[in-house]
Amino acid sequence: MRNDDAPMSAPILHLASSSPRRRDILAALGLRFSAAGVDIDEQRLANETPDAMVLRLACAKANAASACGSRLILGADTAVVLGDAVFGKPRNQDDAIDMLMRLSGRTHEVMTGVALLDGSVLQTAISITEVSFRKILPDEAIAYWQSGEPLDKAGAYAIQGQGGAFVAAISGSYSGVVGLPAYETSQLLQKAGVDILDTGPPDER
Repeated sequence: MRNDDAPMSAPILHLASSSPRRRDILAALGLRFSAAGVDIDEQRLANETPDAMVLRLACAKANAASACGSRLILGADTAVVLGDAVFGKPRNQDDAIDMLMRLSGRTHEVMTGVALLDGSVLQTAISITEVSFRKILPDEAIAYWQSGEPLDKAGAYAIQGQGGAFVAAISGSYSGVVGLPAYETSQLLQKAGVDILDTGPPDER
């Protein structure tokens, strides 16, 4: 996250994403970082499993930002998975309502792949969380779309926003559903020599 009050020295960590949710999670971990989105093809490949897809796209995002100047580059990708169907961001109202109706009253998985690029070394991790929805009425789905919240969210909902009202139960990582699993991310950073609980100078984190 860009912070005008931060020291002039560049942070060692760069987030290859324009997602405010991912920036918020990194900031909550106490890390100083830069962030910018990358342009990659996020289409699922033929016969590609959802877990392989999110890991591949996370790696692609990290590699796409390799010229940013930071030592560590973090990429992440999230998909909502119901059976073999992968729900990305909705294209329009009809697409969003179709997703919500298919998720209604059922349990789906949210998969978030994370990749950390350290020079030529690329580490990866994946978070898989089960999310159970209550029944959603069609009028509720329409009203939710009109709120604007589903527009840029995988699966057409945000668990941290109004979409949380649909969630009856969750088993796994809440932050992974939001878009960046805190545990898996901190483990990758620790392997790269960055400990979020380090008491050293903040500008080295």
